[in-house]
Amino acid sequence: MLLAQTCALLGFACYAVVLTNLQEEWHLTNLQSGLIASAFFLGYMLAVPLATALTDRVDARKVYLVGGLLGTGGLLGMSLFAYNFWTALFFMAINGAGLAGTYMPGLKILSDRIQSGELTRHISFYTSFFGIGTAFSYLCSGWILNSLGWHYVFGIIALGPFTAFLIILFLIRPLQHEKWSGPVHIHLRDIFPIDKWKLVLQDKKASGFIFGYTAHSLELFASRSWLVAFFVFCTAVSGEIFFFTATTLAGLINFCGVPSSILGNEIALRVGRQKWVCIVMLMSAVLGIALASSTGQSWWLILALAVGHAIFIMADSATLTAGLVVSAQENIKGAAMGLHSLMGFGGGLLGPAIFGFVLDISGSRSSQIAWVWAYAAIVIWGVLFVLYERRNGWTIKAEQ
Repeated sequence: MLLAQTCALLGFACYAVVLTNLQEEWHLTNLQSGLIASAFFLGYMLAVPLATALTDRVDARKVYLVGGLLGTGGLLGMSLFAYNFWTALFFMAINGAGLAGTYMPGLKILSDRIQSGELTRHISFYTSFFGIGTAFSYLCSGWILNSLGWHYVFGIIALGPFTAFLIILFLIRPLQHEKWSGPVHIHLRDIFPIDKWKLVLQDKKASGFIFGYTAHSLELFASRSWLVAFFVFCTAVSGEIFFFTATTLAGLINFCGVPSSILGNEIALRVGRQKWVCIVMLMSAVLGIALASSTGQSWWLILALAVGHAIFIMADSATLTAGLVVSAQENIKGAAMGLHSLMGFGGGLLGPAIFGFVLDISGSRSSQIAWVWAYAAIVIWGVLFVLYERRNGWTIKAEQ
């Protein structure tokens, strides 16, 4: 499953890598560029309620197979048919729907088959491998872009989700007893279980993890969408060429998030999940602003701040997901996981667009202060979350 997830995520950073190329070729504004990145998360949000509802009725393996094919189709569409803002929006949304069919259903495949051991550790490894998949996505996309051009980036990387499809098809056995006998009928209330979501949100402990994951995802995915463009800007300002390309740097930095997420979960088990989340979000905000302010400085300082920011962005990722899984009531756990994923990627939908919009209104990509404002616009949500939850006693109540 970890290998399958890595392959399924290879298309995640394709657009971030080719963003500056498409901006020039298609004459896109920063807002339009951010909206294309956000379309990926829109596709995810539209598909994930149905995908998670289906995993309660049928073996999640079946949902995963469909997701793998959707991801493959979205990437091939970007390679072969996308030629402007609107076509890119459509195919990026298809790609996002593919991730919706693999990420959370993949977690459900694990939870349905793991009968022993500490489930939260399995969850932390699974969520942490998101970082490995995205890191390889940056690296592979950058290598292909430099050698062949942006069309080939999407076309060749489409082999990733298709490989994930093959792994699940041939290496993951179906459940011995199907969850649901007879035809599967999915109603609107199954896709959007509003009554169950209300129950989830009434649980202050569970809802805290969900809102925290939303703020976390907004910052994380905005940063990942614009990191390569930020490094390109740093090169232009300093005139100094670092010995790694911007895409290689972004990929290597994403690897740092993997041990950070796993170790973060272990620390959270000792100091308390809620307390750890608050510490991490505040540190991430500080490092995000410091990184944005470092343009024109030594590459080693920029790299150190980028690594630090990546580490603290990811240090609460597994903690937030594992905290939700163990705190949600058993009879509404599936609905809670669906809402968690939906709102988290809703943050991912808003983040890149907010970043691009703030860049446009504060001076565009050529302005140093514009990057500071753009980073401030995405890290502020974690700070606001901490202030709100601390005021309402989330940490104190949870520890009691």
